[in-house]
Amino acid sequence: MYKLKLKKPDGRDLFLYSQKVISNEIVATSPQKTSLKANPHFRWHPLRGEWVSYASHRQNRTFFPPKEYNPLLPTSSLEYPTELPAGDYDIAVFENLFPSMTDRSTSAPDLIVPSMPGTGVCEVVVFAQDPTTSLSQFPLKHIELLVDVWSDRHLELGKREHIQYVMPFENKGVEVGVTLHHPHGQIYAYPFIPPIPARELELSQSYLSQHGRGLLEDLVQNELKEKRRILFEGNSVVAFVPAFARYPYEVWVVPRRRLSSVADMNDFEKLDFARALKTVTMKYDGLWKRPFPYLMVFHQAPTDGRPHPEAHFHVEFYPPNRSSDRLKYLAGTELGAGMFANDNLPEEKAAELQRIEVQIEE
Repeated sequence: MYKLKLKKPDGRDLFLYSQKVISNEIVATSPQKTSLKANPHFRWHPLRGEWVSYASHRQNRTFFPPKEYNPLLPTSSLEYPTELPAGDYDIAVFENLFPSMTDRSTSAPDLIVPSMPGTGVCEVVVFAQDPTTSLSQFPLKHIELLVDVWSDRHLELGKREHIQYVMPFENKGVEVGVTLHHPHGQIYAYPFIPPIPARELELSQSYLSQHGRGLLEDLVQNELKEKRRILFEGNSVVAFVPAFARYPYEVWVVPRRRLSSVADMNDFEKLDFARALKTVTMKYDGLWKRPFPYLMVFHQAPTDGRPHPEAHFHVEFYPPNRSSDRLKYLAGTELGAGMFANDNLPEEKAAELQRIEVQIEE
């Protein structure tokens, strides 16, 4: 992997990655010359015991630009400055122009509940310069490079003293809120461990203490024994619809070995992981012969400087529900009580995905 660090005109860092040497003559670009005066903050939710982020400047962020101008494409018929510079490279990473968290945040309002500056990092990962492609269409070598990029960003962001959790994710499709038509994901680096991974780690630690084995390790072994919900079975990585799936077509991609983060995978595991991601996303797109919307989230160990033997790196896909041609969004029981109600059996949805045949070229 080759990497080039540049500075955008507005002061944000730009990282370019490629499978071959990147020219030093590439010039970083940005839609504006000066950075936004963003000062997000956190407020404490006393009944949920968690922080809530507030970033009102995001009301002005880009939303569905016209086809002739996309701020993440290196060319534009309108000749506006863009986020991606022209040049020969594969993947780009830069701080979000409208971040929910930023290390430039300096203050928080005095309130009846605790508050603090919204420090942290929000990065955009542009998977490819081609706006018409997607993760399911990438060659395996490109997905392997993307895995290396996620690993590099995890290690770099996790080294920052105040960062305690790094979470790469991808929103795909307008159905889940995507506002730009190009293949991209994001990375959020938090100054605390968010509530969902915190609870997951708590339960995993309890299981490890009680059984001397990893919770997710045993789950993978049980899924492999039953085989009813397996979508991909590699030597190092497995993909399956979990028996307790909360969403229809929910899929987990899990290394067999208990790893702390994406950065801990060896070369064999990275290739298997790339095959699993491509298999799952190709099956998704094959369901209805159209790009399939989903949220893909990385679950991994905190970067708080403490050992986390209970953590088991994996990726979870959460697609929106579909009944005929309708998409189902979270209902009262799910939003109000946190109690998910799934109208579809995991075995049924796994069978649908299993029937989708995919061919992956090495």
